[in-house]
Amino acid sequence: MAFITYVLLAGMALGIQKRFSPEVLGLCASTALVWVVMEVLALLLGLYLATVRSELSTFHLLAYSGYKYVGMILSVLTGLLFGSDGYYVALAWTSSALMYFIVSLGLPFLPSPGGQASPPDPISALLSSRCALCGQQPWALTVWGAQPLGSVSSST
Repeated sequence: MAFITYVLLAGMALGIQKRFSPEVLGLCASTALVWVVMEVLALLLGLYLATVRSELSTFHLLAYSGYKYVGMILSVLTGLLFGSDGYYVALAWTSSALMYFIVSLGLPFLPSPGGQASPPDPISALLSSRCALCGQQPWALTVWGAQPLGSVSSST
């Protein structure tokens, strides 16, 4: 739901700036969808290369990567109300909050009990995979947030 809300809010923000066209909604949605798919594939590859056995499925990773849209929505709304300075302050705050949320949410990243032998150092592999997930979130927020709505206050 946050994905659709973000796309519609991006269209509304561009409409307020008098830069809206119907193609922008499709471009924004397809770009965000491609980034989410690339993010989930990179996380799956990282978990595979680190030989981390966990209860996480692809849908769990997709759900965790979808949390960034809440921060993006808040940042765009703040940017519309307070200009580009408010946008970047909200972006920094939501990025930090999202990183804290994912790091503190350690339960799903625990390896599954029983089964095959674990890698030599599973704790460091789990920690590095969780940090990779957290570290890319602010980057993704900055890239996506700045692309369609980069000049939030420049038109006024």
